[in-house]
Amino acid sequence: MPALAFQSSNLLHESKEAPPKDYSIGRAPPPHTFPPPSRQELEYADLAIIDLSKAATPKGRQELATQVSEAMHEQGFFYIVNHGYTQSQTNRIFSIANRTFDGVSPEEKKLFTGKSESVYEGYKPKQAWKIQNGVRDQIEHYNINRDVHRRDHPEAICPYLDELQEFAHYNHYNILVPILKLLALGLELPEDTLVAQHDFKSPGESSVRFMKYYPRSEEEEEKTKQVWLKGHKDIGSITILWSQPVGGLQILSPDGKWRWVRHMENALVINAGNAIEFLCGGYYPGTRHRVIQPPEDQRNCPRLGVFYFAMANDDVKLKPHAESPVLAKAGIKKFCEPEDAPTMEEWRTGCTAAYGRSSLTAGTEQGVEEETIHGVLVKHFN
Repeated sequence: MPALAFQSSNLLHESKEAPPKDYSIGRAPPPHTFPPPSRQELEYADLAIIDLSKAATPKGRQELATQVSEAMHEQGFFYIVNHGYTQSQTNRIFSIANRTFDGVSPEEKKLFTGKSESVYEGYKPKQAWKIQNGVRDQIEHYNINRDVHRRDHPEAICPYLDELQEFAHYNHYNILVPILKLLALGLELPEDTLVAQHDFKSPGESSVRFMKYYPRSEEEEEKTKQVWLKGHKDIGSITILWSQPVGGLQILSPDGKWRWVRHMENALVINAGNAIEFLCGGYYPGTRHRVIQPPEDQRNCPRLGVFYFAMANDDVKLKPHAESPVLAKAGIKKFCEPEDAPTMEEWRTGCTAAYGRSSLTAGTEQGVEEETIHGVLVKHFN
């Protein structure tokens, strides 16, 4: 790993906003109760654990920059702990997420179902995507743009909109921005290089997403070989997943083996997506991941997820920062010619319109299906 050039001591905490407000004294959503973590013997991925509180000191920031850059370069996934939300605040967000699905009638959900194939705002209903052998998905989404108030929402979650706006703001400024600065420093770029391409106030589709996977029949599990969501890379920049105990998430490790991602109480699971991979010349590769049927002792449990999907500004061309000294030494992986690079908006709309709908072709690797989007080969792993 090359030496890191620090351009400023004002790396992280100086740019952070105030700690999240305590909304517990307000109207409380019906509490969501998770099952206990699985006790099965599973093969877990060995991922770095990043203590974000260390960013309070120059020495801690230097240590974090090395850790984050190495973790993203080698694995594409890592954990964050000590991020500023308490366990009770995290539990409340999950309770709001669950209310989005269980507290809204099917009729009202139809009123808030995304009308465009290229952008999910509002609900994505179950059965929208093809999985395998005629089986369609059992996954429900509710997507909320980072500008929470730019559209209407179901009545059940209206009391929590200010709270969700702050949650989006916190994910962006207190988690995403520090990560982007550390990744830029890992490439020996000015620390705000990637931050400038992820402006909270610019047009874009970074969003909070609530996601619920529902159990399937034994017949469907057999037809899909227990795959609930095919192996893929995220299309955005950075995905922030709020850890929860129902298993199912697996990553494709560097040795080519699928391994489970372990639940860590009140931790975040961070991964790189296509946009960061493109902007950073392949140095921070997006790691392929999938969701499969939960372990046997959680088999009949719905799987509730809370995410912040960060994307670059819509007008950002997804071409590598060739000025990086690290990329000059390591080499730049080209996904397409720089002049042909899509914008974030073009990449986002192309990928979301195709996902789960397009006809895929068999790839050269076993169990891999392929398609081409904006001149870039996209692989799906069964």
